[in-house]
Amino acid sequence: MTTATETRGWFFEGTEQKAEQTYQVNHPHSGEILAHVAEGTKEMMTAAIASAHEAFPTVKNLSKSERAQILFQAAKLLEDEKEQAAKIISQEACKPIKAARSEVDRTVQTLQFSGEETKRLDGEYLSLDAAAGGEGRDAYTIYEPIGVVAAITPFNFPLNLTVHKVGPAIAAGNTIVIKPAEQTPLSSLYLADLLTRAGLPAGAIAVVPGEGPPLGEVMLSDDRVKKISFTGSPRVGKLLKNQAGLKKITLELGSNSAMYVDESVQDIEAVATKAVQGAFAYNGQVCLSTQRIYVHESQIEKFTKAFIEQTSKLQFGAPESEETDVSSLINQDSRVRVLQWIEEAHEKGAKVLTGGKAEGNGVLPTVLTNVPRDVNVSCQEVFGPVVLINEVKNADEALNAMNDSDYGLNAGVFTNNLQQALKLAHQLEVGQVLVNDVPTLRFDHMPYGGVKQSGYGREGVKYAVKEMAELKMISLNFS
Repeated sequence: MTTATETRGWFFEGTEQKAEQTYQVNHPHSGEILAHVAEGTKEMMTAAIASAHEAFPTVKNLSKSERAQILFQAAKLLEDEKEQAAKIISQEACKPIKAARSEVDRTVQTLQFSGEETKRLDGEYLSLDAAAGGEGRDAYTIYEPIGVVAAITPFNFPLNLTVHKVGPAIAAGNTIVIKPAEQTPLSSLYLADLLTRAGLPAGAIAVVPGEGPPLGEVMLSDDRVKKISFTGSPRVGKLLKNQAGLKKITLELGSNSAMYVDESVQDIEAVATKAVQGAFAYNGQVCLSTQRIYVHESQIEKFTKAFIEQTSKLQFGAPESEETDVSSLINQDSRVRVLQWIEEAHEKGAKVLTGGKAEGNGVLPTVLTNVPRDVNVSCQEVFGPVVLINEVKNADEALNAMNDSDYGLNAGVFTNNLQQALKLAHQLEVGQVLVNDVPTLRFDHMPYGGVKQSGYGREGVKYAVKEMAELKMISLNFS
C-alpha cells in the first residue's frame, strides 16, 4: 500500500472499498496528484457507524490481553514499515522526511502505550461500611467500553494524532470511525489496514474520507456514536460541543504557545537553539508551536542574535529531501494568510528580523520583534513558520503577556530560579507548563489538553482511555 496508488477508497468492514465519487489529493509542495480518494457520503458514514456498532460486542468481549496484543502487533508492524509510513506522511502532509520518520517513531510508542494501558484499566475497592447502613457489603468499580467512538482528525500529524484517538479507543474495548482531514486521508487508510493485519476484528475500524460538515453531521446525529474526539479549530470545536448533546466529547483546538527566558538563564545559545526548533518544526504547523517568546531585557540582545543565527541555518526545500528543515505550507490559503498577518504586524510597528517572504508554496522562517499584542500573529494561532520575540522587564511582565491570550495549551519557562519557576507554573493559565523546555515539547503518555479556547478534556493515552470508558460500581451484600 503506497501513495502511488492512483485511486483509493474508504475503509469498511476490514477492507478498502471502492467509491463512486472521488476527490483529488495533491502534493502541497510540487502540486502533483498523489491520489484520487473516495468522497465520503452521508450514507457511507451511516454504514460505517452501523458496522462499528455491530462489531462492538466482539471487541468488547476481547480480553484485555487480546486487545493489548493487537496494539503491540500493530506497533511491531509499523516499526517494520517505518519508511513506507513516513513516505505517506511526508507526501500528503508536506512534512520534511526527517520529521515524518519522527512521527512514525512516536506513533509506534503511542500504540505501545495504548497496549500497556489496556492492562492498567482498573477500578478500585470501596468501603461501603464507611457510611451508616453500609455494613456487610463489599463494593468495587470497573471500567466498561462505551461503544462507537467518532474521531475527526487534523492534517498536521495525520498518523500519530489519529492513533491518539484510535489506540485508546481499542484499549478501552470500543470500535472507532475516523473522518480524516481532507488533505491527509492516506495515513488513516494505512492505519486501518495496519490494525486489521494486526488482528483487529472486521468492522471495528472504519475510515470515511471527505468533506467535514456533512460527515460530521452524521456523527453528531447518530445515537450509536457515544463519543466524539476532535482535533481542529476552535470555531468547529464550539459547533461540535453545542450540538453533541449527551455524547462524550474531547476537543483539542489549538494555541499560540508562549515561553519566557529569564535573566537567570546562563546558556542562552542552547535555549535559543531549542526555541528555533520549537518555533519552526514542521513549518510551524503544530498546535504546540512556540509562537510567542518573551525575553528578559538583560538577555534580549544575546538571545535574539543566537536565535537569528540558528534560524539562518534552516533549509527550505522539498519534503522528501534529507536536507530539508522547512517546506511548503499545507495549502495556498495558509500561505496567503500567514503573509498577510506578517504584513499586518509590520504595518503596526513590528520589525521583521528575518524571513517574512514567500518561498515556493511556503513562507520562509520569520522572526518578528516589537510586536503589538492585538495583531493576529500575537493573539491568534499562526499555524505557520512565524515567531515573535518581545522584550520584558521582569517575570511578572512576562506572566501577564503570556496569559494575555484566548488560548491556554502549553507554556515554557526557562529559569534557574526555583521559586520563580514554581510561581509561574502555578499562575500560568495553561494545561501544561514545561520548565526549562520549549512549549512545543510533548511526550505521548503525558496528559495533553488546554484551557480557554485551547480545548475541552484531555488526551494522552492513559487519560484518553478513561474518557472512552464508563465507570460502573458493583456492590455485594453478604450480610
